[in-house]
Amino acid sequence: MAMAVANHHESGDNINRHLDSSGKYVRYTAEQVEALERVYSECPKPTSLRRQQLIRECSILAHIEPKQIKVWFQNRRCRDKQRKEASRLQSVNRKLSAMNKLLMEENDRLQKQVSHLVCENGYMKQQLTTVVNDASCDSVDTNPQPALRDANSHAGLLAIAEETLTEFLSKATGTAVDWVQMPGMKPGPDSVGIFAISQRCNGVAARACGLVSLEPMKIVEILKDRPSWFRDCRSLEVFTMFPAGNGGTIELVYMQTYAPTTLAPARDFWTLRYTTSLDNGSFVVCERSLSGSGAGPNASSAAQFVRAEMLPSGYLIRPCDGGGSIIHIVDHINLEGWSVPDVLRPLYESSKVVAQKMTIAALRYIRQIAHETNGEVVYGLGRQPAVLRTYSQRLSRGFNDAVNGFNDDGWSIMHCNGAEDIIVAVNSTKHLNSISDSLSFLGGVLCAKASMLLQNVPPAVLVRFLREHRSEWADFNVDAYSAATLKAGAFAYPGMRPTRFTGSQVIMPLGHTIENEEMLEVVRLEGHSLVQEDAFVSRDVHLLQICTGIDENAIGACSELIFAPINEMFPDDAPLVPSGFRVIPVDTKTGDAQDLLTAANHRTLDLTSSLDVGSAAENGSNASSRCILTIAFQFPFENNLQENVANMACQYVRSVISSVQRVAMAVSPSGLNTVSCSKLSPGSPEAVTLALWICQSYNHHLGSDLLRTDSLGGDSLLRQLWDHQDAILCCSLKPQPVFMFANQAGLDMLETTLVALQDITLEKIFDESGRKALCPDFAKLMQQGFACLPSGICVSTMGRHVSYEQAVSWKVFADSEDNNLHCLAFLFVNWSFL
Repeated sequence: MAMAVANHHESGDNINRHLDSSGKYVRYTAEQVEALERVYSECPKPTSLRRQQLIRECSILAHIEPKQIKVWFQNRRCRDKQRKEASRLQSVNRKLSAMNKLLMEENDRLQKQVSHLVCENGYMKQQLTTVVNDASCDSVDTNPQPALRDANSHAGLLAIAEETLTEFLSKATGTAVDWVQMPGMKPGPDSVGIFAISQRCNGVAARACGLVSLEPMKIVEILKDRPSWFRDCRSLEVFTMFPAGNGGTIELVYMQTYAPTTLAPARDFWTLRYTTSLDNGSFVVCERSLSGSGAGPNASSAAQFVRAEMLPSGYLIRPCDGGGSIIHIVDHINLEGWSVPDVLRPLYESSKVVAQKMTIAALRYIRQIAHETNGEVVYGLGRQPAVLRTYSQRLSRGFNDAVNGFNDDGWSIMHCNGAEDIIVAVNSTKHLNSISDSLSFLGGVLCAKASMLLQNVPPAVLVRFLREHRSEWADFNVDAYSAATLKAGAFAYPGMRPTRFTGSQVIMPLGHTIENEEMLEVVRLEGHSLVQEDAFVSRDVHLLQICTGIDENAIGACSELIFAPINEMFPDDAPLVPSGFRVIPVDTKTGDAQDLLTAANHRTLDLTSSLDVGSAAENGSNASSRCILTIAFQFPFENNLQENVANMACQYVRSVISSVQRVAMAVSPSGLNTVSCSKLSPGSPEAVTLALWICQSYNHHLGSDLLRTDSLGGDSLLRQLWDHQDAILCCSLKPQPVFMFANQAGLDMLETTLVALQDITLEKIFDESGRKALCPDFAKLMQQGFACLPSGICVSTMGRHVSYEQAVSWKVFADSEDNNLHCLAFLFVNWSFL
């Protein structure tokens, strides 16, 4: 750093000197520097003509050589670059210092926790030696609850607030809860934060602490607006607010949360929220339930909810030196798991689930806002981050509304013949008008939904398959019907506009969170008219879609695929009627699955009931993994077609369930797969084999290694190929070559996905001149087995031009000895968008 500063001063001194005709250094005058700075502010890199023009127009620069003017601008740009780099390094240093401070505090807290446990262990040993077989030990409460004050008086509420503050701080920075590190989430400078879950306590609890580049008051404002970031929050209403000294406030808050499945009632909370500041400049927002089910607003508004308890929880926000804040988050709740079927009990008694849905979600959302505020996030199609966040929230909220079907939203159960396994609910125009005034011509919206138990199916893998292989489970004509009914007078029932769909989908990325745990995208389903006179009219269907939880390493994370038809013009106020899938992992802590399903009033389908249980049991722990899949599909309808649409909805959802059953068997790691995935997704055995063939064939043809390490094998080799900085693509050996695989750089270059890649032909990525130039090289490739192509330009699927310094193509053999040709590979070196 000292050397960099020294160089900076030296360059700052040299920049205002130039050589005169005698070869001596002469300083620029203040007027000359001012004239050069004016030009630099407009154009940091002027052309030769611009520099000569500057000398002609500015008399004070007339005696300086053009070459020296060029050197001045070079030095000036270099100084700017050094300043930016120094500023960046200072920012990184501040962040590392803050993170180091946070880790040291966490280490101190853990040391105190160890000492506390050692003392507790010694005390217990002493008790055991003096009191043998004392039955009264069973009645000892290791988590005594403080006596609640009188919640009907100002003084009583203030006492509860101060008590809540003390208990919250003891959990956030002390040893009141036995915290253990969240599995799979190691702390470090590059991590989101430090995450922990409770090991032994009343209810379930999770804790997080991290560094965020936002001011404390901004963070307080965001966290208190819980519906903006907590996707399970249906509503939050502040009934009473009054000052509490020290600039703080006390609020009485009523919150309703969604149920994640159709198998259990939703939860609500009646809490006291205390916002205050501490002597050290920190801010605290802490909260706890006031009392039992009798408290709160009108009982009729809470009829569909089970009252849950929030134990002292909240947020501690400390200002950080040099800007930003250090946040501590604690969520400690009792979700009353007794009120749900046994199969769902682990979902309501898991600290991992609370951590993913609330604690980690809160910290991630704040970091997302911080990155957007600092201009570090840029999304496509010119959309502002806030608009895209609103779309994601609307999709999630619409899906949750459909799954829960609250009476006060206008939902009522509709009985359909033979639909015992499927719940059909109908809503009135009131609900549609709340979505958009333009839907007033419709009679309402109908929802067919079901929840089911899946055995031995990884949620992330299942949702990823459903996203990438839509044609395996969806009927595009039904998607077209749902899209068309949102347009007044379009048509009323499937079949009235004859359309043929190609069975392919194009996924266009729109936005994603900084850690890619949630992706927002537009899906285009390609369709063509079957009527001759209408042959040139596009029948494509567009869906707005969010996909979450496709990281297989995220412990306790919920995986979702939610989509809604949308106009191809993609207006900001587009009406959204979402449908989709939610897959939630549940730990196995209960008895036989069939008994559990019977207890759930026949509203659960075991999609893996057809599998051989004996064979599955032989696969060890994998066979015991379970998850709950919830499906909800919404269909707008006109008044005179409600019965027809209801029957169609039941049949369609039942066909989707049947398709998901096949998918569940295909993606199950139990070895019982009867359906293999034809797509080459990262991590699949086919992709590993192809990676080996690509590297071996490259070495055979070009005499050098494609990857730096020649001793790699299996997944490690595929990982290096996938992360290779240059774009690597493979295409089939058809008369019109079609791409079948690409690494991450290849997908980024073409601005596409693995699914959409397989609908792109080789000639599509080149313009007319590029195709003509490719022909002789392609012939050379087929003759000698490889070809080196000069620099050129190709085109992404979004129509953007991409330049590359060099391209190499070669034949990929499945068996080098028998010359069994498998595909063609292309390597684009140092590509960039123009």
